[in-house]
Amino acid sequence: MNPIAIGVDFGTTNSVVAIADASGAVVARRFDTPAGPVDAYRSALLFFREGRPPHAKVRHVSGPAALDRALDIDGEHRFLQSLKTYVSSPAFQDTRLFGKKFLIEDLIGVFLADILPAELSRLPIVSGRPVVFAGERANETLALERMTAAYRNAGVETVDFAYEPFGAAYTYGRTLTRPETVLVADFGGGTSDFSVMRFNPAGGRLEANALSHAGVGVAGDTFDFRLIDNLVSPRLGRNSVYRSFEKQLPMPARYYAAFAQWHKLSLLKSADTMAQLRRLAKDAEKPEEIEHLIEIVDHDLGYELYVAVSKLKAQLSASDHAPFRFAAGGLCIETEVARADFERWIAEDVASMEATVDLALERAGAVPDDIDAVFLTGGTSFVPAVRNLFASRFGADKLRFGDAFASVACGLALVAADRARQSD
Repeated sequence: MNPIAIGVDFGTTNSVVAIADASGAVVARRFDTPAGPVDAYRSALLFFREGRPPHAKVRHVSGPAALDRALDIDGEHRFLQSLKTYVSSPAFQDTRLFGKKFLIEDLIGVFLADILPAELSRLPIVSGRPVVFAGERANETLALERMTAAYRNAGVETVDFAYEPFGAAYTYGRTLTRPETVLVADFGGGTSDFSVMRFNPAGGRLEANALSHAGVGVAGDTFDFRLIDNLVSPRLGRNSVYRSFEKQLPMPARYYAAFAQWHKLSLLKSADTMAQLRRLAKDAEKPEEIEHLIEIVDHDLGYELYVAVSKLKAQLSASDHAPFRFAAGGLCIETEVARADFERWIAEDVASMEATVDLALERAGAVPDDIDAVFLTGGTSFVPAVRNLFASRFGADKLRFGDAFASVACGLALVAADRARQSD
């Protein structure tokens, strides 16, 4: 290749780097892992201490290596996942890892340095950004400032940003031979983003105009949580009670809300919280269920749980029924799950997506008949209830599907290349 530009899809769950060359070709960067090469690199970091004080040093690994090492429950480490969910939060300022202070932009910078090819860091780079950042009271300006600083920490002097659905749409738009109005749906781990785009492949170049954008903090992680909330949390004491001063009180909901994003389970593993859980177990109506909850948190079993849930979700996309099995210590859950039940559990979330699609259409001054094609990308686009939403609104013949992981990054690389040509 003769590389001329880079696109980066820094995601909540996975990240992808794509490289465009002078011929117009674009490829996703491949990362070697023990399980074989991958395009989608897990957005995870694990820090550990090497050596003994006072000469000990803080080291790290990322991606699949971080996940593998996190499963070593006897190792002394700090595992970090889904950093993107914190980038817009003023409440998250810094954290200390083995006595060393890290800002959020420091942590993301460490990760970006691992996935970006150092020899190409001076090429034009366009990084994706969600239409709506995840989290309550998300501060968009702060998020972009932090992301810019993170790239600078990774050795990138200049970076541009573009909406992630715009990147996904650009991949599709380059295949067109006639003008089209396209609704782009990009489903990530933390957010679902929708854009209405007008493409015109005229004069040998692609004109791409964004007519509207809309986003919602409902995506793949939310669907995972619905499965856990219905299949697993009831076995961990969610519906049980404990006795306090001769009164029966429900188990505090905050312990089960942490399962909404599995990486947040580690936040429960503080000395105070673990002590509270152990006290609750002594006074609980069903102490064995609280002990199972303690075991999952104490042994960092959140990742194994979400692997089992992700497998179930994928199987339910292909079959009307699928088996679910999760075993951890003394807890073993084995049950058959119907797709109809799953769709009932996520019905409100799908309705939120539909309302956000309506908002994108309204902002564009468009109705469903004005849309020539619907381009879907991201893992959640495989969920039948989500596909049916778009098929019923726009017609199944209008649905187009991109690479579940690489569409956004590849499109962003093409955007970077075109912007560079236009500035020359």
